[in-house]
Amino acid sequence: MRYMRFITFLSSTIYFLFLLLSSSVTHSSTPNVLKVITWSGNDYYLPRTGKEENYELNYLEQFGRQQGLHIEVVSINSRSELIPALLSGKGDVLASNLTITPIREKLVNFTTPIGQVTEYLVHSKNAKPLISGQSLRGREIAIQKTTSFSITAQGLTKTFPHVRINYINEALDNETILDNVASGKYDLSILDDNTLANVLKYRDDIQQSLQANTKKDIAWAVRPGEHKLRIALNAFIRDNILKSTTDKPVITDWDRITQEKKIRFVLRNNISSYYIWRGQLMGFNYDLAKIFAKEHNLQYEIIVAPDNAALIDYIAEGKADLALAFLTPTEYRAKQGVTFSDPYHYTKEVIVTDSHDTGIFTGADLVGRNIAIRKSSAYWNTARELQQYVPNITLTPINEDIDTETIIGGIASGIYDITIADKHIVDLEINIGTKVKAAYVIDDTKGQGWVLKNTSPVLLSKVNQHLKSYRNSLFYNVTYRKYFNNIRRIVKHHEVSDLLKENGLFSPYDNIVIKYAKKYGFDRYLLLSQMYQESAFNPEAVSFAGAQGLFQVMPATARDLGMTDVHDPEIGIHAGVKYMAWVRQQLANYSIKDDQRNLFMLASYNAGIGHVADAIRLARKKGWREDVWFNNVERAMLLLSQQEYYSKARYGYVRGAEPVHYVRNIWHRYHAYASIDQ
Repeated sequence: MRYMRFITFLSSTIYFLFLLLSSSVTHSSTPNVLKVITWSGNDYYLPRTGKEENYELNYLEQFGRQQGLHIEVVSINSRSELIPALLSGKGDVLASNLTITPIREKLVNFTTPIGQVTEYLVHSKNAKPLISGQSLRGREIAIQKTTSFSITAQGLTKTFPHVRINYINEALDNETILDNVASGKYDLSILDDNTLANVLKYRDDIQQSLQANTKKDIAWAVRPGEHKLRIALNAFIRDNILKSTTDKPVITDWDRITQEKKIRFVLRNNISSYYIWRGQLMGFNYDLAKIFAKEHNLQYEIIVAPDNAALIDYIAEGKADLALAFLTPTEYRAKQGVTFSDPYHYTKEVIVTDSHDTGIFTGADLVGRNIAIRKSSAYWNTARELQQYVPNITLTPINEDIDTETIIGGIASGIYDITIADKHIVDLEINIGTKVKAAYVIDDTKGQGWVLKNTSPVLLSKVNQHLKSYRNSLFYNVTYRKYFNNIRRIVKHHEVSDLLKENGLFSPYDNIVIKYAKKYGFDRYLLLSQMYQESAFNPEAVSFAGAQGLFQVMPATARDLGMTDVHDPEIGIHAGVKYMAWVRQQLANYSIKDDQRNLFMLASYNAGIGHVADAIRLARKKGWREDVWFNNVERAMLLLSQQEYYSKARYGYVRGAEPVHYVRNIWHRYHAYASIDQ
């Protein structure tokens, strides 16, 4: 009898396991991994509003969490190889803003559409406008043959036979294509409406014209025969992307957010909140926004406010749900129809001076000084209170579109006398090399909160619950230290000759550098100089942003290069040099003088190709040499720290002084290394 019960139990267990396995999602041969194929050349940018460029990966990561799968990204260099890569088993899902076309449907199985796009013709702001389809007579459309735009262009030639097609280089990104349209090199091109919506927020030299086709569906693709995976993806899309917003009446903002499964954050594009660095979106407030969205299983939309006053306006007007910007509650702000969460951050306000200023120790030392400040900031109230107690203080109102970081930079460069700022922002500026100091602490600690409409009590409750659990968490503290307390190790600058060892080596890793310099065709002295700049020859070095190893490679970049432990000197050097080779390949699309390529490569390695491309574009507009770095493109790079210029740049704000100093330091050390070893 006991034996029979055991057999019955064993049979039931086997049957249960069979059901479990037969109903599971089919995925790659690697257990618990879902491999997602994307195109490595996808344009990246700083989203100012709307979905992020990698929103499909965000959805698939959510799908993976629900299915208990780890998402592994497989980057493919050529768009024409995306579908072959899927069919050959290099990945399980293809997610790359893929439009459903009849030809593609014969090759792969598409999921339920995750969205739609409409394609539009674009031309230069100075070009002859298109009034109707007949205006296309004699015009030429520049297009890449492997894109869905090619099918649209071919359709237009059938309807309007006098339209010509110019098939252009497949390696060009959208921004370069638009540069050529703006300059008149190309007459017309075609873009999706979602791409155009972002482009037109910072470019004023191109114009959206006639609609080129009807709406097209975008979907994910799987291999034929992967029925279970496709069914699971379709169920996810139905429940998480396409779920109707009319399931129940919308009573509160939280109802709308949860039914749309999306929350809108408004941030400033600056180094303390939201910016792009080496191709990755970063920022303290950005990281906090993402974790709140993830905790509530929401997609997030980032909206960039043009100035600080607009942060409050966007909330009051319903253009965003939450504002994160180290905002201090004030009576003036409360009257604008907004409310503040419980504090998520505490700080003190300090007087900021040039680092060499030794004249301020107490409030009495402010007599006769000029404080530069925005009227909309909480600092303005502080300054007005100081005027009541200290005579002869002058307040200089600063334009609302100039953020605190820029004002602090103006203190260092002598544009302004002094200002008031939160101590953590001053600390950040000091840590990244701005020559200022916190001369005098003005008042007691103040709490700063997230901002939302005062008619959103449920959302307020959700935010406060979240902040209560996260305010003292490991995540919060690690994130805070990452951006504000990780002071880079101060490297003593010795004479170059001191770096030479008795055996003539510059570093313990010269032989490895020589090996990969030969493999990828680089000057070893240049690589050695760069390696010293990045890590001071310390293989365990880790930057504030998480870059690692001798060449300070970002973990995501290392994975894309097929590398793992970059703290291992051999792997770290190989990863850095291989990435430099990739940067060199990308810069081949730009008209740069041969003797300047190394300079542009170094700048791109430091700040990202996107910011360098913005600087090239700006140099061209300024009438400077776009193919020469020193005193030309580097001048434009410095301007990209100013709101007037970064608001019109694809990649937004960048601390231009950092890549400028980076290139100059490496270049001087490179020549010193080369001359010593001759």
